[in-house]
Amino acid sequence: MPITFYGHRFSAYCQKALVAFYEHGVDYTLRAIDFENPEILAELEDVWRLKRMPAIIDDGRTLVESTIIIEYIDVRYNSGHHLIPQDPEIALETRFMDRFFDNYVSTPQMTVVFDVLREQQNRDPYGVNKAIELLETSYGWLNDKMASRHWAAGDDFTLADCAAGPALFYAHWTHPIDRKYSHLNSYRDRLMERPSFARCIEEARPYRHLFPLEVAHMD
Repeated sequence: MPITFYGHRFSAYCQKALVAFYEHGVDYTLRAIDFENPEILAELEDVWRLKRMPAIIDDGRTLVESTIIIEYIDVRYNSGHHLIPQDPEIALETRFMDRFFDNYVSTPQMTVVFDVLREQQNRDPYGVNKAIELLETSYGWLNDKMASRHWAAGDDFTLADCAAGPALFYAHWTHPIDRKYSHLNSYRDRLMERPSFARCIEEARPYRHLFPLEVAHMD
């Protein structure tokens, strides 16, 4: 029986989890979240009281949070390639890079986007400026890191790259990655060409009108 996946195809964290599904060829049934639909929101709340996505149900078991979902898929449905490396030192680096992309790329990126969605009187210019500063610092750090790596944690595609794909995809729309960061730009290009993430990009394409910022090139 397919896994039930609660989420939305335009969500970065849902895409992060779905990359793992596609890497391992895992079947699922999507329960698409529509925040204007009280019925699906009530169903999501029954699954996860905080009403955050993604959430999955597999054989009666509920799991939430994209990183945890990926680790679960990697153990239970592994197709031969480990997204959590077997070497404990590389696994530690993988988990660190996963947290870096979530905390220092995705979080400030979403800070900027969510601010635009607020009423004018509730906006936070200071917070937005600090988020953009953090993104720029993260870009520079990542550019140095990727000078000697093919994927985020080394030679193999891992959990960290599942996080990096959507994080860098939307971050570039929000605060463009300067071409001077050549190693980071090359890495982002490799992510977009990875079949698992390329599939996420195509599946999300019909929802690009939901992005609230003006973007010169939605590549």
